[in-house]
Amino acid sequence: MTLMSHNRPIRDDLQATLDARRDLGPEYEAALVDSFVERLDATIAARVQAELGRPGTPPIKKQAPGRPMVPIVLGSLGIGVPLTGIAASSAGLVGLMVVWLSIVVVNVAAAVAVMRRP
Repeated sequence: MTLMSHNRPIRDDLQATLDARRDLGPEYEAALVDSFVERLDATIAARVQAELGRPGTPPIKKQAPGRPMVPIVLGSLGIGVPLTGIAASSAGLVGLMVVWLSIVVVNVAAAVAVMRRP
């Protein structure tokens, strides 16, 4: 299964959320964003769990505490800046919230994975 086919349900959920926001109006924005973030969080958690349980995964080298997070943090900031501009111009507040909540979820999942390492 390709990366694009993995992302299809998330793309469909996001499109449905944006369509619902357009239909329902701004008073439902917070509830719609919360609902989307919950689905996104569940999808990410399932992927992380599947990846951790996959047989044949090479052992992870021991590194200094906090060291594995440096590329993730820098990558999040590097990706966050352009995505903020794109989201703000395309989807407004909803887009900003989706982008930054997604970045937060990815960083939290990475931190949990790093803390669980033996």
